[in-house]
Amino acid sequence: MFFRCLSLLAVLAGGPAMATEIRVCAEPDNLPYSHSDETGFENRIARVLAQELGATLSYTWHLQRRAFVRKTAGMCEVFIGVPKDFERLLTTKPYYRSAYVVVAKTRVASLAELKTVRIGVQLVGDDLAATPGGHALAMSGMVDNVVGFPVYGERPAAERIVAAIARGEIGAAVVWGPAVGHFAHAAKLALQPVAAPPELPVPLEFAIAVGVRRGAETRALRDVLDRALEARKREIDSILDEYRVPRL
Repeated sequence: MFFRCLSLLAVLAGGPAMATEIRVCAEPDNLPYSHSDETGFENRIARVLAQELGATLSYTWHLQRRAFVRKTAGMCEVFIGVPKDFERLLTTKPYYRSAYVVVAKTRVASLAELKTVRIGVQLVGDDLAATPGGHALAMSGMVDNVVGFPVYGERPAAERIVAAIARGEIGAAVVWGPAVGHFAHAAKLALQPVAAPPELPVPLEFAIAVGVRRGAETRALRDVLDRALEARKREIDSILDEYRVPRL
């Protein structure tokens, strides 16, 4: 999965309108989303939701790997930053929509312009599975000039990709926009949403929501979070702007 999950466990007391504690399970070194020093944009959004619910906020740091939802059972109930239709969770209404983008030193209008340069992509999992951006390049006939950056590493893959472009080791990259916007802006690189080949079997755009574990008792929690997202929409949008999260 191209996205990482930041998660909240809300312990409800006195009915669905109250939350006494929000416990967050988050990746400890996955900027711009989350970090152990709480400087990621999802750390900031978690703080806003806790404030809106009048709850305390605490963290359990956990490396995100496959089966993250199952492996964190009992530690966290709510996940920030999941696709709207993620089948393993109940989800709120989306609080933003984004896409894969082309990152380069100058603006790139189409994938066809990348045929003569080395292109970086994120790779997911121990088997180095391709992300939707990688599939788009393959469908456009670009395989031999693609360079993979595993999402597991000492620093976020998007940060390593931007550094490689800045050093001239690759000419461009196709990366999930929220992961790369912050780093690309700092390096003064250009972003452009990817125009997907018509035959591409996977989407390049995703609506992002907050998810909660499935269960009758969690529907009320999902609804409370929905209301909190709506009530603090302007503040959340401001956080996304600050971290240069591209939105559609």
